[in-house]
Amino acid sequence: MARNLELGARGEDLAVEHLVGRGMTVLERNWRCRYGELDVIARDGEAVVFVEVKTRSGRGFGTPAEAVTFAKQSRIRRLAGLWLRAQPRGWARVRFDVVAIVVEAGRQPEIVHLEAVF
Repeated sequence: MARNLELGARGEDLAVEHLVGRGMTVLERNWRCRYGELDVIARDGEAVVFVEVKTRSGRGFGTPAEAVTFAKQSRIRRLAGLWLRAQPRGWARVRFDVVAIVVEAGRQPEIVHLEAVF
């Protein structure tokens, strides 16, 4: 379990570096409420972007992006609505992205950024 937590934390760090490198501003990381957690909330121009980060050590169980099921998407939408209602400003656009990362031993991490996927 500790290894999975370490892998997930590393993946989130890599995802944030990737997003910032693309010119996005990270507003929050690991935002939590009683209903769950949003991995990364970022600003991309006038859009607020809710980013789900999935990290795997291989593809034996499919790609990381495949783990973002319809149920997970619904949960993220609900949490995004709660976050938006708690904000003092409105947002012109809202987007949901997935950053899928594969970290295999001895290799450079593979980062795939899927924009506006749900």
